[in-house]
Amino acid sequence: MNQLIQEIIEKLQFVIEPDSGRNIVQLRMIRDIRLENEQFHFKIYLPSATYKHKDKLYAEIHEILTNSFPGLQLHAHFVNQLPMTDAPNTNFPNISNFIAVGSGKGGVGKSSISAFLAISLRAAGYKVGLLDADLYGPSIPTMFGIRDLKPKVVESEGKHKMLPIDVQGLSIISLGNIIDPEQAVVLRGPRLAAIIKQFFFDTLWPELDYLIIDLPPGTGDVQLTLVQTIPLTGVVMVTTPQEIAYIDAVKAANMFTMDQIKVPILGVIENMSWFEPDDNPGKKYFIFGQGAGQRLATKTESSLLGQIPIREGMRQSFDSGNAFQLDSFYSELFNPIIKKLKDKIDFRNLIYAPSQVVQAN
Repeated sequence: MNQLIQEIIEKLQFVIEPDSGRNIVQLRMIRDIRLENEQFHFKIYLPSATYKHKDKLYAEIHEILTNSFPGLQLHAHFVNQLPMTDAPNTNFPNISNFIAVGSGKGGVGKSSISAFLAISLRAAGYKVGLLDADLYGPSIPTMFGIRDLKPKVVESEGKHKMLPIDVQGLSIISLGNIIDPEQAVVLRGPRLAAIIKQFFFDTLWPELDYLIIDLPPGTGDVQLTLVQTIPLTGVVMVTTPQEIAYIDAVKAANMFTMDQIKVPILGVIENMSWFEPDDNPGKKYFIFGQGAGQRLATKTESSLLGQIPIREGMRQSFDSGNAFQLDSFYSELFNPIIKKLKDKIDFRNLIYAPSQVVQAN
């Protein structure tokens, strides 16, 4: 990012949107930034065509930028958006980025990748939440050793809301912590949709930089409800190297990129890329073949964020509920993945307007 643009963005964070109490950069109201010599072109996205703070906001923007950068010429353009189309995230202003983790088929390790991403982002110093939206197979509680815990219920603004379970600074919500661990989940579309909405509207999420959302495989009711409820920042697709996983992953990715949804694919993580025995590190057995991760990245016009091998230690840590006690091999493996993902998110947020919340038909 251009250094001057970075300095401008930092100054704009002092401009507060009156209704939400959040700064206009966090709400993604400043979009389509372009700097040409000393001319700063940008758009100001408003929640609605009747937004009453328009003049006040522009006066504050003009004052802070002209005082901080005297030679800068401002070229602002207001974009009046109708509710439920392309408005800033005013429903959940305390959550900066919603990152879904999806796959085409089950068994590719999507929940493990979701856990890895959440742990790695938390270790990097970010405020992170993990939502287990895989309602038929909620495995996150097992991985983090919290199967016996229940989310507390508190009263907030006259309503009862759940508090996410805190695990070493990571905020977690899962259906697995609400129902009996061995209870069969038998839910039809409307009830699935209601639970997903509860996870957002009836949960008292803290301020988060990233909310990682572990989706069920495929393109069902949960995915549809999600894009109708929140403005997804983007999706990370998970596949194994084999052809059958790739074929289904393409279908799942295509759902998010449909014209009426338009959620960007941030990247691809290839899981189970090879088997690497603990007693012979560096030795690779490509038991599921090779190449599907890169092919999916190319197909979705994204990038391959990383490849994750199969190792005994990972299985042991997750099965025993010790997700935070993975050895250094995985932290070293995920550090560059997290950097690539964060760069993708930052670029996406700077260049593109927020994803639309899809209207139900």
